[in-house]
Amino acid sequence: MTGSEESPSFRLAYVPGVTPAKWVKVWHERLPDVPLTLVQAPAAEAPDLLRAGEADAGLVRLPVDRDFFSAIPLYTETSVVVVPKDHVITAAEEVTLADLADEVLFHPLDDVFDWDRPPGEPAFERPATTPDAIELVAANVGLLVVPQSLARLYHRRDLTYRPVTDAPRSGVALSWPQEATTDLVEDFIGIVRGRTVNSTRGRAAAGRADGRTADGGAAEGRAAKPGGRSQADRKPRGAGQSGAGQKPAAAKSSGGRGQRARTGGAKPAAKRGKPRRRS
Repeated sequence: MTGSEESPSFRLAYVPGVTPAKWVKVWHERLPDVPLTLVQAPAAEAPDLLRAGEADAGLVRLPVDRDFFSAIPLYTETSVVVVPKDHVITAAEEVTLADLADEVLFHPLDDVFDWDRPPGEPAFERPATTPDAIELVAANVGLLVVPQSLARLYHRRDLTYRPVTDAPRSGVALSWPQEATTDLVEDFIGIVRGRTVNSTRGRAAAGRADGRTADGGAAEGRAAKPGGRSQADRKPRGAGQSGAGQKPAAAKSSGGRGQRARTGGAKPAAKRGKPRRRS
């Protein structure tokens, strides 16, 4: 590397509620010489951040523009309603949207659900952010439906939540610009998909530029099965040996040791007691 070249690094954007720690840990174990920088961004702003090249990939909420971005869905969250701890809804283990029909439901401007507005009575105005809406719930002004991770992120002692079985759900995906699928992006894809360090998928499947595989072996001639020899090098058992004086395997079992093994080592009864002829 020349002095003018920049050291490799990887920038990962993530939205509120997503916890990238487990994947970041694996990254540091596998690529200790490549720094990974986390960039937190509001859910609505994360796609623009990736478009502008301010992050190499992002853990974002679906949907994304599939004409511009590649995306690997990771999981879908349970939706919950956030309520004060003394609210009547806390008597149930889970609720439906119909159970919320008479409640004031906040619709913050950064809402992550793909709906025009939540059911129930609309609030006087839309809170600017989800944390603002949480504050209003704590003030007993209304309720809020969010992905479970956001309810945990903005947890308060005076609030709790219950699952809403038929509410829209928010999916989380790893996303990056299609035209910027770099080797480091491929490395992170392998991590989130649970591939081992020696996996032949991803970058290794496409082959390295020097024609070598991920474990340093030559790319050619790797079709051999474990054992060191290719299929072409293996000969059928017995091939290449002289056929003269060699009996088939079946013939060896007639008489001799094979016969005695089956009769307990004794000679046939008909031959017992016959005297030997003297010459």
